[in-house]
Formats: sequence, structure tokens, C-alpha cells
Amino acid sequence: MTILFDLDGTLIDSTEAILESFETALHTFGEIAFDEHKIKAEVGHPLDVMFRTLGVQEENIWAHVDAYKACYRTIACEKTTLLPYAADAVRLASEHAVLGIVTTKTATYSKEILEDMGIMRYFNVLIGREDVTHPKPHPEPVRKALSLLHADTTRSWMVGDTPMDIESAHRAKIACVAVTCGYGQEDVLRKSTPYMAKNALEAVKFIVES
Repeated sequence: MTILFDLDGTLIDSTEAILESFETALHTFGEIAFDEHKIKAEVGHPLDVMFRTLGVQEENIWAHVDAYKACYRTIACEKTTLLPYAADAVRLASEHAVLGIVTTKTATYSKEILEDMGIMRYFNVLIGREDVTHPKPHPEPVRKALSLLHADTTRSWMVGDTPMDIESAHRAKIACVAVTCGYGQEDVLRKSTPYMAKNALEAVKFIVES
């Protein structure tokens, strides 16, 4: 069995680091006002997509991304925490399956965060934004993880908290359990998958008992 996990809103809470990095980037250029609620609503999308959705002009997108990353890399570990039950979820999953991470975050920062939290050792692969041409909701990230793990799609699952996670999994021909502890709205998630859980541990228990 193979279980792939999203990061933000599924296993970790890096909201404080994300918001501070967006605020720093937006204030650096002064083009767009900082709006916490709009930013939270876009978490799960790649940074360039998020800045574009917020209204940053196309020619300034990547300068904003660079400013964000310059801030984020200095505060990510300090201002990121494991979500409740996440460590237990990963340990339980590792007893029954081969594990991977599929995220739109930068892989380098993601690995550093998970190493700092002491759980990176449970994962055989981590696919980040720089590892693919097309991020979630495209199936490429999930497909790449499955390929590297030599996974059987009929015995593979994705655990995520946004519609992008669900769509990416379904387009890669694997099932997805949506968790309601993250950024996605429960009513929206329910329209995309019949499998719902309150958190990652509940999702893993459902998967291993299926």
C-alpha cells in the first residue's frame, strides 16, 4: 500500500509563517494591500498563482515570490507546527504503507521543516513545486510520487485538505481522503470525494481498515 500526504493543513500548520512571508513580500513592493483572509483562502496553490489571484501585476509576480521565499526560509521551522494527531498518523501509516509527500511548497524547505519535526525519516519521497512542471491540481505531482515509489494505483491513497489535492489524486487514478482540519471548506470537499476525516490520523485509520 502507498499513502501520499499533502503538507499544509494536512500534517503541518505553517499559517503564521505563510502570512508573515506574504505580508513582507506585499509590503516590500506596496502594490497590493495585505489581506489575511484572501491569502488563507488560496493556501494550497503555488505561490505565483496566489500572488496573481491577489492582484499582483504579471511582470511583478516572480519578484514577489522571491521576496516571500527570502522571508519564509528564515522563519519556516520556528513558526511551523505539526497539526494535532499528525505525528501519530504518520507513524501508524508507516506500519502499513510506503509513504510520500506531495506539496506545492518548495521541496527544500519542506524537507527542512519535516527534519526539524523528526518525521522526515518516515517518507520515501517528497515531491515539491520545483520537482514538477505542473503542480496540483494537475496529476503530475501525484503520478511522479507513485512512479518513484513503484506504487500500485489500486492500493494507493492521497490524504489532503483542499480540492486541489482531491483533483490531483483522482486524475492520477487514486482515491483521496479529505481532511477537514485544514484550509478547504468541508461542503466543497464533500462534493469532490466520498471519503472524509477530521484529521490525518482518522484518515489513516480509515485507509488501513478499508
